[in-house]
Amino acid sequence: MATITAHEPKGKHQSKKATASGWIGSALEYYDFFIYATAAALIFPQIFFPKGDPQIAIIASLATYGVGYVARPIGALLLGHWGDTHGRKTVLILCMFLMGFSTVAVGLLPTYDQVGLWAPALLVLLRLIQGFAVAGEISGASSMILEHAPFGRRGFFASFTLQGVQAGQIMAAAVFLPLAHYMDKDAFNAWGWRIPFLLSFIVIVAGYIIRREVEETPAFAEVEKSAQVPKAPVIQAVTESWGDMLRVLLCSLMNVIPVVATIFGAAYAVQPGYGINFEKDIYLWIPVMGNILAVIVIPYVGNLSDKVGRRLPIAVGAIGSGLLSFGYLYAISIHNVPLAIVMSLLMWGVVYQGYNAVFPSFYPEMFPTRTRVSGMAISQNIGTAITALLPALFVAVAPPGAANIPLTVGAITLAICAIAAVSALSARETYRVHMNDLGKPDAVPVDKLEYDRLREETLATARIAKAAA
Repeated sequence: MATITAHEPKGKHQSKKATASGWIGSALEYYDFFIYATAAALIFPQIFFPKGDPQIAIIASLATYGVGYVARPIGALLLGHWGDTHGRKTVLILCMFLMGFSTVAVGLLPTYDQVGLWAPALLVLLRLIQGFAVAGEISGASSMILEHAPFGRRGFFASFTLQGVQAGQIMAAAVFLPLAHYMDKDAFNAWGWRIPFLLSFIVIVAGYIIRREVEETPAFAEVEKSAQVPKAPVIQAVTESWGDMLRVLLCSLMNVIPVVATIFGAAYAVQPGYGINFEKDIYLWIPVMGNILAVIVIPYVGNLSDKVGRRLPIAVGAIGSGLLSFGYLYAISIHNVPLAIVMSLLMWGVVYQGYNAVFPSFYPEMFPTRTRVSGMAISQNIGTAITALLPALFVAVAPPGAANIPLTVGAITLAICAIAAVSALSARETYRVHMNDLGKPDAVPVDKLEYDRLREETLATARIAKAAA
């Protein structure tokens, strides 16, 4: 145990409370993000924009969705700084309130008929706040869970950050889709669409109650106590860890898989110009089913990464999902609905989780405690913002009427996934490195046999505590 105490931060570790805090916050953030995306496509063009040209209203409405990605790098800079100078707990509470109250405010907005151009202007402002807030959530939550987790189980506990993300999207669909389907159309357009936004208030209250109970992480507390908190963590992260920030940025391009599954895939399947003519109702359920499967798979993959390391699951997940994108797009091209659903579930719900479940531990483990939130937030959000441009690229290179669309888009997707895989494999393996040694280029991992022994001790302690409870 001397090895652990020398290299692990002392203090109270609240693994389960920190994990619950990260889960509920991520669920709220992405519940809000998903209901906005759905409303931007289904309802906002009719109520927040001039009625003269429906096409312009649709484009403008979807553009407000994209505005959220513009705000992400700015949010990453400021919230990353806050998380590394004021602590993980405070930045997560701030993110939750910003996202929650801006979402509730969307549900209270007056329409274009009531206030004219103020309606879309206020909508854009609130979307900017949402994008700003979400930029700090995953990096802050991942860092908090990681720093509270016991050595040997960081991958398992950190994976719940992304399980919360997927669960938030399921909750959004569970609220929004039945309302849109069963409510009278006029009633839904008049006030029914506001219900999912206003329900965010309940999650804000629940999230705050959970997050206030979690103490600051022992790792950050030690840095703060030793007066090592940097005045400019962003600059320090760039100067000391620019190589790892570049790796995170390139790995984050794996967001191409959700883009193919839910954005370009949806356009390819249902837009009349492509001539495939999937039923819209059927296609809307593909992301829901993918998220349900992901919720089940994520903890198992996170646990696997504690056994075999972070790099291998990410590389396999990247190349595997890139290859499956060909089959998924081909299934759409031949209008085979069952095959398209199966390929989507395999690509996104299962294989992609090799990346999705592991990056919440892999990314923050690349950085030292003093710059962890900044290093991850900035690089990940820049990478994600780049992928927001991919739907336009796909449509440009594979427009309606083009030949070999599955091959063209699939090849680009696989190439991006290969870049992410190579970037992950080029990084140092981190799963056997103690918390206080993370981010050090010369850090020595714990011997595999000793690591397995320490991990088994941690698991045995958890089993005993569970049995006593």
